[in-house]
Amino acid sequence: MKEIKLHDKVFVPYIGKERIAQAVKKVAREIETYAQDDQIVFVSILKGAFVFSSDLLKHYRKNASIEFYRLKSYEGTSSTGNVEIIVDIDAKLITGKKVVVIEDIIDTGNTLEKIISELKKKKPADLKIASLFLKPEVYNKEYEVDFVGMEIPNKFIVGYGLDYNELGRNIPEIYVLKQRKMVDVVLFGPPGAGKGTQAQILKDKLGLTYIATGDLFRHHIKNQTKLGKKAKEYIDKGNLVPDEITIGMIEEIVKDPNSHGFIFDGFPRTVKQAEVLDKLLKDKDLIIDALLFLDVPDERIIKRLVERGKTSGRSDDNEETIKHRLNQYHNFTEPVKDYYKKQNKFYKIDGVGDIDEINQRLLDVIKNLKLQVRD
Repeated sequence: MKEIKLHDKVFVPYIGKERIAQAVKKVAREIETYAQDDQIVFVSILKGAFVFSSDLLKHYRKNASIEFYRLKSYEGTSSTGNVEIIVDIDAKLITGKKVVVIEDIIDTGNTLEKIISELKKKKPADLKIASLFLKPEVYNKEYEVDFVGMEIPNKFIVGYGLDYNELGRNIPEIYVLKQRKMVDVVLFGPPGAGKGTQAQILKDKLGLTYIATGDLFRHHIKNQTKLGKKAKEYIDKGNLVPDEITIGMIEEIVKDPNSHGFIFDGFPRTVKQAEVLDKLLKDKDLIIDALLFLDVPDERIIKRLVERGKTSGRSDDNEETIKHRLNQYHNFTEPVKDYYKKQNKFYKIDGVGDIDEINQRLLDVIKNLKLQVRD
């Protein structure tokens, strides 16, 4: 099986014919056990479930009839959240009978909720749900899915009756939307290590999105966003901004489907923040690929920042303040390195030298990681 293109999107092989056939037979046997000596009325949800329904009935060895129900909830690759009935069923066909709804795939459960609500009005003796695929991580309804062929992650799939804007239903296998490869890295190091300078260069060379928490705060506060107003309340009182506010700002950026990857600068600062960031990215089907640590000795940091203070006029670039900031970094932020070391994602880069030399060292590490930027 090779890549296929449907409209503007590329899909790659995901689940083969044999696994699908095994899942269909599994559901058929389970429904037979449930039916006992009663005749089942299958209700097939069109259009997606028509292939699954056909194969399911071929493997079902007891008496059954089938009716067809058509709803609409998907446009493109996402559910609209609004479920519309296109083709209904006469109540007399299912009243007082055991009914098994045949779904191709259940994700959020919005369609399922509508189906159950409408069918219960027709007073079946019992109502069960059968689905070839179930996405448990996004299914959030109270109704139990009684018969499941297989559980899958929250990915957009086509084939075997499933479509992308009406194409792909006739494919006998299941294909998944091709995810564009990307680089997601944390640029890490003590204050004054040159993270901001290097991040800007990497951003331009690799086409990545630069996420600096300081810039995020300034943007949200300036534009008086809901998150910005909350952050300002803490900042004005001299308190640290809670992690959930910072993560909320970051989440708005990482959900951008057009991004080629991310460079995080200034976040995470604590192990707790690193754990929260991992969870956020996992929910978006992303991961941190590497923590790139710019290693610069404290004495060089102090000298560098003192010299910078002479020209920048920054009042915090004096030796006493710099030493305090470094102590804070070593005590509270440096443990983040160990968090990523345990994941085998820690890479130390010599942060001393010419800007271009340091940048090349960073690029070499990324290249050796065999990471690819989204295409």
